[in-house]
Amino acid sequence: MNTEFVITVLEILTYSFVFVVGLCILATLVIFVLDVSQTKQAIRRNYPVIGRFRYLFEEMGKFFRQYFFAMDREELPFNRAERSWVYRAAKNVSNVTPFGSTRDLRSTGTVLFVNCPYPTLGEDAAEVAPVTIGPNCNKPYETASLFNISGMSYGAISKPAALALSNGARMAGCWMNTGEGGLSPHHLEGGADIVFQIGTAKYGVRDADGKLDDEKLRAIAAHEQVRMFEIKLSQGAKPGKGGILPGRKVTAEIAAIRGIPEGQDSISPNRHPEINVENDLLDVIAHVRSETGKPVGFKAVIGAYGWVDNLCQAIVERGIDSAPDFITIDSADGGTGAAPMSLIDYMGLPIRESLPIVVNHLTKYGLKDRIKINVSGKLVTPAEVAWALCMGADFVSSARGFMFALGCIQALQCDRNTCPTGITTHNKRLQKGLDATVKAVRVKNYVTNMVYEVGAIAHSCGVREPRELRRHHARIVTESGRSLPLDQVYDEPAGISHPATEMLPD
Repeated sequence: MNTEFVITVLEILTYSFVFVVGLCILATLVIFVLDVSQTKQAIRRNYPVIGRFRYLFEEMGKFFRQYFFAMDREELPFNRAERSWVYRAAKNVSNVTPFGSTRDLRSTGTVLFVNCPYPTLGEDAAEVAPVTIGPNCNKPYETASLFNISGMSYGAISKPAALALSNGARMAGCWMNTGEGGLSPHHLEGGADIVFQIGTAKYGVRDADGKLDDEKLRAIAAHEQVRMFEIKLSQGAKPGKGGILPGRKVTAEIAAIRGIPEGQDSISPNRHPEINVENDLLDVIAHVRSETGKPVGFKAVIGAYGWVDNLCQAIVERGIDSAPDFITIDSADGGTGAAPMSLIDYMGLPIRESLPIVVNHLTKYGLKDRIKINVSGKLVTPAEVAWALCMGADFVSSARGFMFALGCIQALQCDRNTCPTGITTHNKRLQKGLDATVKAVRVKNYVTNMVYEVGAIAHSCGVREPRELRRHHARIVTESGRSLPLDQVYDEPAGISHPATEMLPD
């Protein structure tokens, strides 16, 4: 009986093996015929079947490099050292490193903080000071938050990702930017402070013609959690081009939130049609502030920086009340799920150049205290955040840093609805891997550990808290191999006396 059973099993396995082999041979023959008959790809036509491995290896190469071949600090857009710091901070695991730094301290552009011989003692350290944004608004926003969640639209990210970020932001005491995709219930559910972004398509506050709908704007402002409004002029990875959300990610819910057709590509205009010059921008800011009673600023990548000077002049001429309450400066190496390579690689200025330009212009016109500066763009570790504070930023925001905190593995599938970690996909099966409750704690841990380590840098420089950092607290390695203080490399101009700035606080 046992012998017959074994023989039967072996026969079944044999037939199955023959069947599978036969299918493989048949599939190979079909692929062979298809390859030799097609005319689009020379490799496949000349080397049928095996030529396909070339495309497979090309696709898989970027993933193998990430794990096996790239050094800890040489990979882009984020190297292994940067990702590891975020992962460990989010998991609240020690980030202590043994046996010395692997960072090259000699290369041009390397930033070095200047330690004080008498660093700040623990008992002398101060909590991060609160900052008031929009002091002249009906409902100004006061926050001590230092590190915040940058714009990621619901649609670009999934429901569990939005829930995790919102809950984590509430626990950490930071704000969350909606991105240009409108305000979703998932943004509100977590209880975080919200910055509502008005993109060029005005999703969530648009009328049937795509123009700003004041009634919808007031309805958004009625939510107590919505603390500020941000008018997006441009974003890091694609300055000069609007947002792109593929139709396969435009679900019925997302279409309803944005006010667009379901299943169709969501493509924003490349700019706001009603904003042609600096005075138009100030008019729109004044209108949104009047309708909402809340602080209003704008987000932009800096490129043709002459317009920053024109903007400052226009503010001075119109009066200090006309100024935006904040400016978000996005770096040209900012992130996105979908952008043309020609823009992602070549358009706009990186934050290391654009931040000092804007700060210097605001200082020159006496506007720096009135207009708060928020910066974003690959600032995911404490040293990068501390550098931004030295340069004059009031706040730092990150999108991809928080994606790493959620578990992003840099799979580079953000635009395909196939994100393996469930962050940028609406595939329910893939979303199951992202537990919003667990990941919210990691978001909170990331912010907490970030603020703690930025504070450690500040105390080492001899100041009481991070917002006391100034340009002379850091140096940058120049082409000669020697380092110079940031205040010498990026000259801070003396202020210009203007009647409009006389109302500025001391």
